[in-house]
Amino acid sequence: MEQTLPSSWYLEQSIFELEREHIFSKEWVCVAREEELAVAGDHKVLDVYGESILLVRNQENLLHAFYNVCRHRGASLCPVAEQENSNDRLPLRGGVINGEMITCPYHAWGYDLDGQLKQAPHMTEEMGFRVKDIQLYKVGCKTWGGFIFINLCHETAPSFEEMITTSAEQFKRYPLSELRIGATIRYEVNANWKVLCENYNECYHCGPVHPELCQIVPVFKQAGGAELDWEKGIPHREGAWTFTKTGTTKRRSFPGLSESEINHHKGDLIYPNVFLSLSSDHIAVFILKAQSVDRTTIDCHFLFETFEIDKPDFDPADAVDFWHLVNRQDWSICERVQQGMQARVHKQGMFSPMEDWNLDIRRYVKDRIGKYLED
Repeated sequence: MEQTLPSSWYLEQSIFELEREHIFSKEWVCVAREEELAVAGDHKVLDVYGESILLVRNQENLLHAFYNVCRHRGASLCPVAEQENSNDRLPLRGGVINGEMITCPYHAWGYDLDGQLKQAPHMTEEMGFRVKDIQLYKVGCKTWGGFIFINLCHETAPSFEEMITTSAEQFKRYPLSELRIGATIRYEVNANWKVLCENYNECYHCGPVHPELCQIVPVFKQAGGAELDWEKGIPHREGAWTFTKTGTTKRRSFPGLSESEINHHKGDLIYPNVFLSLSSDHIAVFILKAQSVDRTTIDCHFLFETFEIDKPDFDPADAVDFWHLVNRQDWSICERVQQGMQARVHKQGMFSPMEDWNLDIRRYVKDRIGKYLED
């Protein structure tokens, strides 16, 4: 019988610190949707595993990411939301001005939206200072399917194209980049991020945990969810074609899908922090952020066609309400796993044959932090 990672890898802060340094700081992590920075000059300040990152869209409509720190004396260029809204902080001039310049509030050094220094008051070449030699510290930034991914160590980042190639091919007929967020739910889950990934990657739990879901997709509970073909997709029950309480909806299926894709459900996990669950009319996206060894924030976005969103009677509730039920069932059972693993007798779990997809996370994590734990 195959074994899980040691229970300590889900419970100990030292393991989480290794993951933060060697997974979340070195791999491509999803941080947003492109529509959240829709026009030139739009920007977001992100906390990415303890690093303040400035994400901007430049005048050529390209996205860039930089460390949110001035090259002069290290001041934060743009305030984080907590600072911006605090009653005991004086307002400072700085940040993205008129969508064209990032100006440091300390000494007014100004950078364009490509990160190039453009102005440094009273600094001259006679002082040995060359404006053109100074740029903001870059962060890797790539997009796929309307998703924005960043890498904190861009010079040594693994190939983004290799990471995304399987998903890009599998979902090439889904209009991912054209979809828009119709609703979002944020969840705070008291469980290690790996517990959530393992739960998403198997359907052995679907029968006992998700009775409503199994009414729409009965094969989820057949043979303990064994032999599900996620590449082809999972068939709905007769007369159903989407993830809602009834298995039906007034929304049309995405144009361009094959007949099989219309009647099957697909899913994928893009390590380390994106879950995709694709129906023919909407897509549920889960973007994870590991906050600590036992707490994970999940932004669940529901993506729809603008064709549907622009209708006066657009209502995503049939999908959102159904997913909210399924999600809470998942998060509750994952929290029980996190709690139960703390028992002194539980050193390691076991995988059933139906959970072979979970082998992925053992390899993924061990390949990245295993060598730092060898005696």
